Amino acid sequence: DDEGELGQKRMDKALEELRRTDIALLVVDAAEGLAEEDRALLERIRGMEIPCLVVWNKCDAGDCPLPESLAERAVCVSARTKRGIDALKERIAHLNPGESGRRLIADLLQPGDLVILVVPIDKAAPKGRLILPQQQTIRDILEAGALSLTVRETELPQALAACREKPRMVVTDSQVFAKVAQDTPQDVALTSFSILMARYKGYLDAALRSIPAVESLRDGDTVLIAEGCTHHRQCEDIGTVKLPGWIRAHTGKTLEFAFTSGGEFPEALSGYSLVVHCGGCMLNEREMRARQQRAVDAGVPYTNYGTIIAYMNGILRRSLSPFPQAESWLNGANG
Repeated sequence: DDEGELGQKRMDKALEELRRTDIALLVVDAAEGLAEEDRALLERIRGMEIPCLVVWNKCDAGDCPLPESLAERAVCVSARTKRGIDALKERIAHLNPGESGRRLIADLLQPGDLVILVVPIDKAAPKGRLILPQQQTIRDILEAGALSLTVRETELPQALAACREKPRMVVTDSQVFAKVAQDTPQDVALTSFSILMARYKGYLDAALRSIPAVESLRDGDTVLIAEGCTHHRQCEDIGTVKLPGWIRAHTGKTLEFAFTSGGEFPEALSGYSLVVHCGGCMLNEREMRARQQRAVDAGVPYTNYGTIIAYMNGILRRSLSPFPQAESWLNGANG
């Protein structure tokens, strides 16, 4: 019920958060009941299929009669006396949508398999740590009972030569895809952290279907490159420097590029000819699907860092070799 131009902006920002919301709690003053704005918000939440509870607050003592329509999905509480707070926590726990059941890499491995992870250490690499997709991949490999060996791209040939048995898979940072593909034997499965993340977030098949749009880019078209995290941009940043250069070189076109990072993502995408998104490690699945759906609604192709880099290097099919669904995905892209 905020008012004025600034109030509208605050409401718009709050509603934007629904795209990344796993569980919604609508807090209502029990003495006031549901306002029209509350009812409209509940309808929006229902339409987005977000699990929701109505928190009937200020029930300090005695009964707080609930509207019959809310009986099954409301909880009476008092923020002042803490009445009903434990019950609210229990209800929230039962609403937890949980994980999708997808794994980052563990479902592709058997105990004892060796995976070589290629991690460039350059000016753009964070100091003293690995980035989140690399950490998550190592953890998932451990949970599979498999083995991981982490090297830079310059040490990959040495690592491969030192292996008594060939590795099950090589996973690389997408920006060195071309060199790693050249150094990795053809009978060893190869993919990238970005492609693993796109599969984990549930949009890899959609990213593949949009790949043919790269060949349809024309002079003057604008490509949006979106990242889910915010970081200090280096001179050889993959999103703002390397990717635009590779896309221009591949297409031979004079293209414009726009960039977003973190929670920022355009509401209207109709002015773009292609969206290229990072793996989305810092965004939840609901947010990634909302961004993809926004592109679908606008009729704008939406793909992924690793996917487009593999395609432009002529190794897209090879980069999907670890995945049983690869052929059906590729057929969808070709269709």
